[in-house]
Amino acid sequence: MKKVIIIGCPGSGKTTFAEKLNKFTGLPLYYLDAIWHKPDKTHISREDFDKRISEIFNEDKWIIDGNYKRTIEMRLKECDTVFLFDLPTEVCLQGATERIGKGRYELPWVETELDSEFKQFIEDFSKDTLPYIYDLLEKYKDEKQVIIFKSREEADDYIKDVE
Repeated sequence: MKKVIIIGCPGSGKTTFAEKLNKFTGLPLYYLDAIWHKPDKTHISREDFDKRISEIFNEDKWIIDGNYKRTIEMRLKECDTVFLFDLPTEVCLQGATERIGKGRYELPWVETELDSEFKQFIEDFSKDTLPYIYDLLEKYKDEKQVIIFKSREEADDYIKDVE
């Protein structure tokens, strides 16, 4: 495991897991949210975003945390290991709600509310994005190590088992 992507619904626990995996493995950790978002709540261009991701691929080892559906396949082609967080919608909504008002180093501002558009994205994730992810995982299953978590406890147990 040298090139890792961590994908799944917002609020599922991807970033917390990424941080634990980073501490255990020492692999450099990159947050797609930190790359995409600017402090003024705008974002960089798609071209710049793709360029930054491609620059990470040139490194010998890495963890990339984040979903960004448009770029999943490009990251999947480059990684050797995939962690997918496929948790219930209610758990993801709770996770997104619990981080409101807390500073996060992967996001350059503090969220003050659960934006209605973001909430809808979380609610629709299992029908709009997960089928696409599972299709990609099926396509690359023979080339990649794929680990799917259905709960945060499974993710915690994985970290405990590799320690």
